[in-house]
Amino acid sequence: MAKYSDIKGFTVQTVSTDPAASAVGAGSWASSNNLNTARNSLAGAGTQSANFAAGGAPPNSGSKNNMEVYNGTSWTEVNEINTARRQAGAGGTTTAGILVGGRSSPPAVLNVVESWDGTNWTEIAEINQARDGARGGGTNTSCVFAGGYYPAGPNTYTDETETWNGSTWTEVGDMSNGRAFSAGSGTLTSAILSGGNTAADASIGKAETWNGSAWTEVSSLNTHRGENMGSGASNTDALVFGGFDSPNNLTQTEHWNGSSWTEVSDLANGRRASQGTGTAPAAICAGGFDGSDSAATEEFTAATTFQKTIEGQLYFNSTTNTFKETLFVISDGTWASAPNMNTQGYALYSLGTQTAAMRAGGYGGPPVGYQANVEIYNGSSWTASPALPVARSNEGGAGSGTTTAALVYGGTAPPGRTGITEEWDGSSWTESGDLNTARNQLAGVGTQTASLAFAGQDGPGPSGYSNASESYNGSSWTATPNINSARGGVIGVGQVYTAALAATGYGPGPSPALVEDWNGTAWTEVAEVNTGRANVGSRGGTSTNGIIVSGNSPSRSVNCEAWNGTAWTEIANVALARYGIGGQGGSSSAVIAFGGNSAASDPAGVTSTEEFTVNLSNKTITAS
Repeated sequence: MAKYSDIKGFTVQTVSTDPAASAVGAGSWASSNNLNTARNSLAGAGTQSANFAAGGAPPNSGSKNNMEVYNGTSWTEVNEINTARRQAGAGGTTTAGILVGGRSSPPAVLNVVESWDGTNWTEIAEINQARDGARGGGTNTSCVFAGGYYPAGPNTYTDETETWNGSTWTEVGDMSNGRAFSAGSGTLTSAILSGGNTAADASIGKAETWNGSAWTEVSSLNTHRGENMGSGASNTDALVFGGFDSPNNLTQTEHWNGSSWTEVSDLANGRRASQGTGTAPAAICAGGFDGSDSAATEEFTAATTFQKTIEGQLYFNSTTNTFKETLFVISDGTWASAPNMNTQGYALYSLGTQTAAMRAGGYGGPPVGYQANVEIYNGSSWTASPALPVARSNEGGAGSGTTTAALVYGGTAPPGRTGITEEWDGSSWTESGDLNTARNQLAGVGTQTASLAFAGQDGPGPSGYSNASESYNGSSWTATPNINSARGGVIGVGQVYTAALAATGYGPGPSPALVEDWNGTAWTEVAEVNTGRANVGSRGGTSTNGIIVSGNSPSRSVNCEAWNGTAWTEIANVALARYGIGGQGGSSSAVIAFGGNSAASDPAGVTSTEEFTVNLSNKTITAS
């Protein structure tokens, strides 16, 4: 953190509000006039200045048929819905609305659908699956609704999706995750669902986008929640607010820009099961439950003018009377689930960045064994790619380059350790010069034409750990100065073959916390990690800027540590403990972790993917 004394004498801009990443990021909530009838679990649709709130319930029982219309200033009671209900889905406008499913009193899930013409509600064609808590978006003649809850044997949180064309409901592609009481918004061809419940009080953070024919899992919310509310015009611009994550009613608001979620201004009152509608820049939240039934209305409005955040920006906030700096702070970063790989596995080869990563090979446990499959991640989904010519695995994740120019080397390929090197040109694999020392559990960094491979295991028993180090020039490997301590299960941190770290690992002597730095000429021991372990993953950045994730310590770990060139700092944990994990990133503020072995009872490994993201933040500078 910079100190004021460091910048003394420089001109520092004075502003009344902190810079923000976007107009929505600089937006805020403001109170408006209350509903006429306090209630929770109500449904609504429309814009911030013209929307409706229908149905609802008192706490935990009963259902209401109240209908109110908002004109941007106040709520007016109009003709009631025909079937009293709570937790219905809603779409449309104040002159052409639709109400889908829900739950009546006495408790029964509904398949009843009603259409609003600006004056009256009329029952129309029923949905195929009775349910409550379904969410989606669109108009009263063109919409999509997905998920929901209905009791069927064990209580069922469904993934079923239905679309409406103005006359008929049609079952279409299911969501990846069954859930109810999510935030939903968008249109028939561009919608997003996020958060929700999968069991009583079991909130989730997962998000999925709809393109008119299929759902795709995307980055998860920063804060898990159920009974949350949302607004938005498409699957690339949405707002999620409030909700419940036991035991708390939430105020947190997050903005989706099509690739990531960013926390923005909070609601004034923590609440759940409210009416939420509008767009991301202009949303409304009405009613809900904040400990009791609420009638409160709040409006979110994006800033009309704002100063955009710039890394390293120094300024004085005259409102708070503080000096501040805008920067990435690794300790503020968070992990969020991302779309899963298509095939389970661990001991993977991995390379690339957070938004362009490759998984190659691995081990799938019996009867799958060694794998040749390859998948490429584009920041939103994994796609199968031509397989490796030789099925193999490697605990160190040795791989170099990019998703269009990759290098995979060493590992285990039956009947044993191998030195085979293969190059990927974006369409096919070609065998190149072998390593001088065949080994597995090795690490590596660099590009397809300039890589460094080091450490590993080249024989059985304690004497079989290797300290070999080799560099690749695009066609052959040449011995370079050895690392100081022979070991396996090591991870290489960095992207450049002349500046890297050999972190953690195990062997006959060295501590599993050991770290060595390579400067292109020699290896030097530097500060150890806080938690010694082996078979870790995710090594984004450089030799002075990187992250290691999970591993064996000796049990499977969720621990993550960041390196700043001097010391290791523990940061946010991943959700799933595992070893043999794959991962990569262009910097320590944007890395990805995938696959791995999470339990002895799951020898095939997992498909789970998580992303670590650090957003620019405004930090107060302390004078000294």
